[in-house]
Amino acid sequence: MSGTCAACDCELDENTVQVTIGGNTVEVCCDDCAQALREAEAASAQGSAG
Repeated sequence: MSGTCAACDCELDENTVQVTIGGNTVEVCCDDCAQALREAEAASAQGSAG
């Protein structure tokens, strides 16, 4: 597998996690990075809703 994590730019390996953010599926290196992206998306959605 090639590429880098969408959250931290680490090299991706066989433990890649896919997460859907803003309608796009991105690959991250671990569950922690997936959670960080989900939290960032939620914060962004709250900020634009007001």
